[in-house]
Amino acid sequence: MSRLTGKVAVVTGGASGIGAGSCTRFVAEGARVVISDVDDERGETLAAELGEAAVFRHTDVTKEDEVAAAVQYAVDTWGSLDVMFNNAGRVGPWTFIEDTTEAEWDTAFAVLCRSAFFGIKHAAKVMREQGRGSIISTSSVGAIRSGYGPHPYSAAKAALLGLTRSVAVELAPHGVRVNALIPGGVATRIVGRGAGLDGAALDASVERMRAGIADMQPIPRAGEPADLAAAAVFLASDDSSYYTGQELVVDGGVTLGRAWPAATMKTAEKAAAKRRA
Repeated sequence: MSRLTGKVAVVTGGASGIGAGSCTRFVAEGARVVISDVDDERGETLAAELGEAAVFRHTDVTKEDEVAAAVQYAVDTWGSLDVMFNNAGRVGPWTFIEDTTEAEWDTAFAVLCRSAFFGIKHAAKVMREQGRGSIISTSSVGAIRSGYGPHPYSAAKAALLGLTRSVAVELAPHGVRVNALIPGGVATRIVGRGAGLDGAALDASVERMRAGIADMQPIPRAGEPADLAAAAVFLASDDSSYYTGQELVVDGGVTLGRAWPAATMKTAEKAAAKRRA
C-alpha cells in the first residue's frame, strides 16, 4: 500500500473515529500526517503509535489562527501540504425547531462548516502555489436526507457541500481538487459525546451505536472508521485526479432507503419457498 507516498496531510478531528482511522490508513499508504484535535491525550497516543510519520498538533478548529497554524506546521515540518482533510465534527442535541437556541445554531456552524472554511482557506494558500493538492471535507447523510441529524447539524453539513462545490470551481485550474465525503451511520464516539457522555460511558457508546445502526441500511452492518478512511485515501490519492466538486457517499446504502422490514422479508421468503416447490 503506497498510494500516498511522499504526500503530507493535515487531518482535523484526527484523534478518534473517522479521523483516527484516516490518519492510520494515510500513514500505512505512505503519507506523513499532522493529527489535529483538541483531545491531547488521544492525539499524542495515536501519534506515538504511528511513529515518525505522524505528529500531533493541538487544534481548536473554531479558531482560525489555530487551523492556520496546523497547516503551517505541516509545511514547516515536511515542506508541503498535499492533503487537507476537514473532518472535525459534533452532533449536538436533538430539539424541535422552536426549542433550538441561537447558541446551538452558532456552535454547529462554527464546528461543522466555519472550521472547514478555515481549513480550505489556508490549505488553498499553500496548494495554489504548489499547483497541486486535495481538500476533503466530511459532510453527512444529514445534509442530503432529512431525519439523520438535528436541524443545526443538517443545515451546517449542507452548507459545507455548497462551499465544496464553489471552491472546487475556483481551484480546479490550479491543480487543486475539492471534494466531500458523506458518511452514513458510523460507529464512533460522536453520538455519545453529543448525548453528554464521557470517560468509560463514552467509549461504551460506540458498541451500542454499532449494534443500533446495523439494520438501518441495505448493507446489514454499521459503518466503521476504516470504511471512510478507504474513501478518504482514494480522494487524497492521484487515483482521483479527475474528481472535483463531488460528494462521495459512503453509507451502506442508507440513502437508497431502509432495509426490508422483517415481516416483508418473511413474506418474500414464503413466496420463494413456494416457487421452488
